Amino acid sequence: MSYEKFYVTTPIYYVNDTPHIGHAYTTILADVLARYHRLLEIPTFFLTGTDEHGQKVQQAADARNIDPLKHCDEMVVRFQNLWTKLQITQDDFIRTTEDRHRQVVQEILSDLYARDEIYADEYEGWYCVPCERFFTRKDLADTTCPQCSRELDRLVEQNYFFRMSRYQEWLISYIENNPEFIQPEHRRQETLGFLKQPLADLCISRPKSRTSWGIELPFDSEYVTYVWFDALVNYISAVGYKTDDGMFQRWWPAEYHLIGKDILTTHTVYWPTMLKAMEVEMPRTIFAHGWWLVGQDKMSKSKGNVVDPIEMADQYGVDAFRYYLMAEMRLGQDASFTEDDFAERYDADLANNLGNMMSRVIKMLTRHCDGQIPRRPEAMSEEDRSLQSRVLAAVRAMSGYINTMNIDQAMTEIREVLRESNRYFEKMAPWTLAKQGKQEQLQRVLYNAAETLRIVGGLLFPVMPERMKVLRQSFGISPDVAEKPQLDQLEQWGALEPGKEVEDPGSLFPRSVMRDGGKKGSVEAGAAERTQASRRSDRGVEGVQEITAETFKQVSLKTGEILKAEMVEGSDKLVKLDVDSGEKRRRQLVAGIGKNYTPAELEKKKIVLVANMKPAEVYGVKSEGMLLAATEGKDVKLVTVDGDVANGATVS
Repeated sequence: MSYEKFYVTTPIYYVNDTPHIGHAYTTILADVLARYHRLLEIPTFFLTGTDEHGQKVQQAADARNIDPLKHCDEMVVRFQNLWTKLQITQDDFIRTTEDRHRQVVQEILSDLYARDEIYADEYEGWYCVPCERFFTRKDLADTTCPQCSRELDRLVEQNYFFRMSRYQEWLISYIENNPEFIQPEHRRQETLGFLKQPLADLCISRPKSRTSWGIELPFDSEYVTYVWFDALVNYISAVGYKTDDGMFQRWWPAEYHLIGKDILTTHTVYWPTMLKAMEVEMPRTIFAHGWWLVGQDKMSKSKGNVVDPIEMADQYGVDAFRYYLMAEMRLGQDASFTEDDFAERYDADLANNLGNMMSRVIKMLTRHCDGQIPRRPEAMSEEDRSLQSRVLAAVRAMSGYINTMNIDQAMTEIREVLRESNRYFEKMAPWTLAKQGKQEQLQRVLYNAAETLRIVGGLLFPVMPERMKVLRQSFGISPDVAEKPQLDQLEQWGALEPGKEVEDPGSLFPRSVMRDGGKKGSVEAGAAERTQASRRSDRGVEGVQEITAETFKQVSLKTGEILKAEMVEGSDKLVKLDVDSGEKRRRQLVAGIGKNYTPAELEKKKIVLVANMKPAEVYGVKSEGMLLAATEGKDVKLVTVDGDVANGATVS
């Protein structure tokens, strides 16, 4: 499907939540779709944000003895910082506590109330505080919530209701006549199954006597708006509904609402009936993806198996984490996460299939082509044409995979192209051509291999923007072009410019390391991506790549003393350290050791640091080096200095 514009949304995430792999997945998926459509030069708008009202937020704020808005202000940074770390390129981040949203919600409520779409009545039934949802007796097997299994509260109270039931037949007809409206197909059937039962009207208020933290009803100051009626409106309030007609006409309807399957009913029943009553056009597609399981279990705080996206991104690199999520889940189905699977895919797809191929091509260009892109081949062999055909076929296939939301199949397509390019490289054996002095044939093979990587780097750019920019720049592509690989340029073979200087960036994806007993370790790399060196050697000795004494001398290890330590705002493991390393000014380091040491325990410790590490930002905080630590699983111990040693002393 071709779009004139592309508007994609994530759910707005509950502000009290700790971001986990599910939040990261939906947001990265939206980012990949947005980046891909920008490469097609299609006007794109990408919205995410946070849901900040309701009884649970008020209770959390009361427990901390602070104002609910202040509580939200402090909690929201966890999502904002994570999206920055994960290279999310949202065009807007909406918070439901913002005036621009509140005003739109109140205008909608006033309009619907004036047109008798909202009425007052007494409610008697069951209510779940954590889920903030009412249930009728027919919805329940017992007095526990069907969503979270917690005990329900029985309520009798006056409330306001939206006449959702009057739109039941219309909604069934709309879903049946618009098969693309709810995807995948089994979620569409699930919604139609839900609609076989009589649809009740929706309670859209909460009395302030029970919860006051919400958007006040404009026609009754004793009530606030039900959090779901408030939250769903974000999709239109953010793009100018009732505030900017030009903006709204430009972006609405949304091409995709991306949601998890647990909020299917609210998005495929509540939301379309609300829009129908408001006389607003329906979104094109509501796409419900599955859950991330840990092994075979659903993620749960009580089980202690919630996957922290920050830890995974720190350990393997942001781009590798993004790639794994896109490659592993078949949209619409559940996916299983284990760190073993992650490491295996990282090694197979990224370190070996892509990274090793790039390294070999760059090194041969450096040695045998004066470090430059060779001239374009004047003639092509059968093997050359076969590779070219396979690569260009993948470019054409990508649009179909993206438009049908088969992102995992798109990643499979690219993996197959890389396998084909590696087979081509082995078969053509450019190292043999070099020994035989067959320079023309050698240059042809190297040009074709480099051109394959240029195109693959463009196709993977929406998924791994930082690493693919590095890859493309390595082949002489300018930085501005490297990060804007327009799809029409990828459909053309031979775009690499002869004579451009190539640059070896080092290992694009260093291999992971398996420690004894299958446990994975990581090296605390300060601002650098934390990666690992190699698996065990064939001799069974734990492997690290052998280096010379000269190589080791390039690393400047110094002693230092931690003068001050404090947690990085928004992170539960990163610590900002003020270190005296014997220089005129103190160094600032960021280290992921906050789960093993409190700030007070760190102060006055004598540590060893890498003094010539390139500075970089970690979680928005500048880090000027790294400290040394020993790790075993999640256990981390600092490498400290024995005795009275001056700060800045050389460690050798």
